[in-house]
Amino acid sequence: MDPRALCFLSCCLLICVISAEIQEYGRTPKSQKKRGLKTARPGEVKPSGAPGERKPKSDQSQKSLQKTSSVVATPSTPASSILTQVLGPGRFQKVGDSLSLQAGAPLELRCRGKVVHWRVPVYLEEEGEGRLRIKHFSQHSRLQLVNSTGADTGEYSCWARHCQDTHCSEGGDRQGKTFIFFTDPEELFVPTENYYEVVQLRSHQPVLLPCQVTNPLAQVTLHREFPPEEVPVDGTDISFDVKKGFTIHRPRASLAGSLFCLASLDGMRQISTKYMLIYINYPSSSPKPTIQASATSVQLGENFSVTCTVLSEPEIAVDFRWEYPGQKLGRPPYISKWADVVRRKGQVQQEAGSTLYVEEARAGDAGVYICRATNLQGTGTATTRVRVTRNPGVSPVPS
Repeated sequence: MDPRALCFLSCCLLICVISAEIQEYGRTPKSQKKRGLKTARPGEVKPSGAPGERKPKSDQSQKSLQKTSSVVATPSTPASSILTQVLGPGRFQKVGDSLSLQAGAPLELRCRGKVVHWRVPVYLEEEGEGRLRIKHFSQHSRLQLVNSTGADTGEYSCWARHCQDTHCSEGGDRQGKTFIFFTDPEELFVPTENYYEVVQLRSHQPVLLPCQVTNPLAQVTLHREFPPEEVPVDGTDISFDVKKGFTIHRPRASLAGSLFCLASLDGMRQISTKYMLIYINYPSSSPKPTIQASATSVQLGENFSVTCTVLSEPEIAVDFRWEYPGQKLGRPPYISKWADVVRRKGQVQQEAGSTLYVEEARAGDAGVYICRATNLQGTGTATTRVRVTRNPGVSPVPS
């Protein structure tokens, strides 16, 4: 054979062998096809573990456990989520802390639960089955309000109890609430029946001036009628809440008089009901009287006295009443009262007292003496006992 032909055949054979090796190297093994392994694409994150390694069957249970734990770790749904607003057929919206609607617009709320109770503004509670309608279903309750007005402004809330058959478990209540403003361009304040309202300013007790607005965007200030001036609101002594009104946290006598609220919005100004504030120096607690007799044991014919005292804030009225053994004998009481300002432990206090005098003690004057001290917060009682003895050699005094 020609050497050149032999060399040509050898080269062709070598090329065929190399081509077969290349095709065999690029082919995916059948075992890998069965296991469903894929070549990682650029940008993909491969799971940890050796390629082709089978995962144990327990991995499926671990997945379910991981899913369950993730659900438990999710923050619980807020209580207000049981209360939703119906926007239209099949359209719902969870309500927030407050909601603004135009006066005249209908309102429909839905509260989830089998046993649901509603609370609405007092003005609406008197409507009965007029503009307000509440209907209960198997899994929820529906509240509907038509022809709304600014007077309907207020808090709307519901609570659902967890009940099974006829048994309702205690402590299983869920609540939802929202404050709804029914904005009325002609009524910036929620209307009331009274032109004047008397409010007691009690010392040591905050007081509310309930000038509620129908629009949360209204600017509200507090004013005095006589002399006409604006009352400063600093957020500490007096604060304003758009849902409630003005709260006087530290009542004082200088605030007594006629006050009113003034609302401004889009160039419109309106005043609220006028509040006639009457200051009362109200005690912080009921009296705690102490009682002491001039002598716990006296002889027949001697004079003695029993004194009852009360410490309180200055200018607090305290009334004293006595019960004593001589009442049964028809003996009239001889009583004196007083009230002084004293300083105790660096504080100015009032010491009020009452003293009962008994002259020429008789046998019937022996017994228990009771003092009852009363103020605007309540009554306190103190008692003591007095003995009446006979002096040898002295003729007994008739009882």
